[in-house]
Amino acid sequence: MATIVGYCIDDVIHDRIMNPGRVVPKSSLSFQLDVPMFLRKLRVYFPSQPLDVKTKFYNSDKDDLFLEVKIENISSSTVFIREVSLELPEMYTEEALNTLNMDGEDECTFGTRTFLQAAEGRHYLYHLRVKEEYLEKARTLSGPTEMGKLDILWKKELGGIAMLHTVPLQREAPCCGELQLSLETIPDTVAREEPFQITCKITNCTEKKMKLLLKMSDTTSIRWCGCSRRNLGNLLPGSSLSFTLTLLCLKLGLRKISGIRIINTTTKTKYRYDGVTTVCVVPSMVKMQS
Repeated sequence: MATIVGYCIDDVIHDRIMNPGRVVPKSSLSFQLDVPMFLRKLRVYFPSQPLDVKTKFYNSDKDDLFLEVKIENISSSTVFIREVSLELPEMYTEEALNTLNMDGEDECTFGTRTFLQAAEGRHYLYHLRVKEEYLEKARTLSGPTEMGKLDILWKKELGGIAMLHTVPLQREAPCCGELQLSLETIPDTVAREEPFQITCKITNCTEKKMKLLLKMSDTTSIRWCGCSRRNLGNLLPGSSLSFTLTLLCLKLGLRKISGIRIINTTTKTKYRYDGVTTVCVVPSMVKMQS
C-alpha cells in the first residue's frame, strides 16, 4: 500500500482479552523507503477487573478440607457470572456444596439468578477430599501448598464476550509436628464419675519409622481407666493408627481432656497432648435418683 507524503492511514485492530490483568500488546509495522524498514512498539494496559475474589481454606481433623470462595462485584454495573470452576491437583477430588435438596431435586442456593448487581456478592463452598492412593503423601504436607486454581467466567452484557478471571489457590498446610494426634469419636456430654470412651488417631508426619509407647497421666478432674501404659508398636512414615481409651471425669462443667503421653522409644522423644478437647460433665442420673 502506497501513501502520499503528509497523509496518514488509520486502522483499528480488535483483539480479545480473556484474562484481565497486565496486558502488553506488540505492534509491528513493515514499510519501504530506500530500503525495507521495520518498526515495533510495545504498550502496557491494565484492563479493569469488576470482581473482587477472596478464598479461604478450612482444615479438618480428617483427610479432607473445605474451600470458601467469596465473589463480590466492585464495579458500578451488573456482572453476569457464567461459570465458576476449580482445577485441583491430581491428589484431590471436589464436591460443590452450593445446592439445596428441595422436594427431591437439587436447586442452586443462588436460585436462577446468574448476575451480580453493583456491590453485591455471593459465597461458594467446596468440600475437597484426598484420594486414597495419596493419603500418606497428604499427611506429610506442611507449610504453603499449591492447590491449583479457580476459574470464573463472567461478562458485562448477556450478548457480550465472556471474560476469564483466574485466581491461583494456595493454602497453609497445618504444621502438626512429628506426631499428630486427632480425635475420631468422643461424646459431647458425659456423666460425672461414669466411664466413657474416646477414640484417638495418631499420624507419623516424619520420614522415619517410630516405635511408640502410650502413657496416661491423671489430672485433678480426669481419671484414666485400665493399664496406665500401652505398647502401640511401630508406625511407618505417613501412616496412622487408632486406639480407644477409657476415662471418667470427677468434676462437673466443661472439662478438658489432658494427660496423654506418647514416647518414641527409638529416639526417646516424648510427646505431650493436653487440652486435646473439651467435654460437658453433668450429674449422674443414677446417683440423683438414689
